[in-house]
Amino acid sequence: MSVIVLIPLAAIVAKAFSQGVGAFFDSVTTSEVLTSLAVTLVVSLVVAAIGAVMGTLVAWVLVRDQFPGKRLLNSVIDLPFALPTIVAGLTLIALYGPRSPLGVHLAFTRGAVLVALLFVTLPFVVRAVQPVLIELDKEVEEAAMSLGASNMTTLRKVVLPALRPAIVAGGALAFARAIGEFGALVLIAGKVQIASIIIFADVENDSPQAAASLSVVLLVVALLVLLLIRRLGARGAH
Repeated sequence: MSVIVLIPLAAIVAKAFSQGVGAFFDSVTTSEVLTSLAVTLVVSLVVAAIGAVMGTLVAWVLVRDQFPGKRLLNSVIDLPFALPTIVAGLTLIALYGPRSPLGVHLAFTRGAVLVALLFVTLPFVVRAVQPVLIELDKEVEEAAMSLGASNMTTLRKVVLPALRPAIVAGGALAFARAIGEFGALVLIAGKVQIASIIIFADVENDSPQAAASLSVVLLVVALLVLLLIRRLGARGAH
């Protein structure tokens, strides 16, 4: 843990503050950095919200329904985990770029950033909700229906409360992944200001302190999200 995680993180923090606290705040409060942080956080929140809804629906279909090709679809869900994200960026720019065969030109817009992040984060909610759905006792749902509850009431009062911790955890993980994603965005984002691309630009411009400072901000945000996941997980277990 020290060699692989703690020492590198400590090195980033040390580099960020190597020129003093004032230089750190100067680096992270420029208009370009603040804009990139705002865009990154807003888009990541939207991605997490969409992923929470659609990922839950996909997990429900995979667990509760039987259809041809189910095993193949279940395997494809994990593809963003295995696929190099730069390949995802190439695929998306081929589909939604200036020569799009679909006639949809999203490249170099915030819409393209949204689509790219949805691609790389979809599995998080699906894989968080799926095992909970498998273990969910269907007799409880049947009991609620036998007492006169409608399908919507059963979903709202019985199913969703049991799934809520998993949905929140999956959405939080998707958010944490989205704020730091680079490979899927580097080709398709264009001039859209995203935090990870700003960090890359700082490194290329020989400004490692500025890159480290923005990295520390993203690190703190990700850490807060992970602490929230643990808190919600403990509350759900209780």
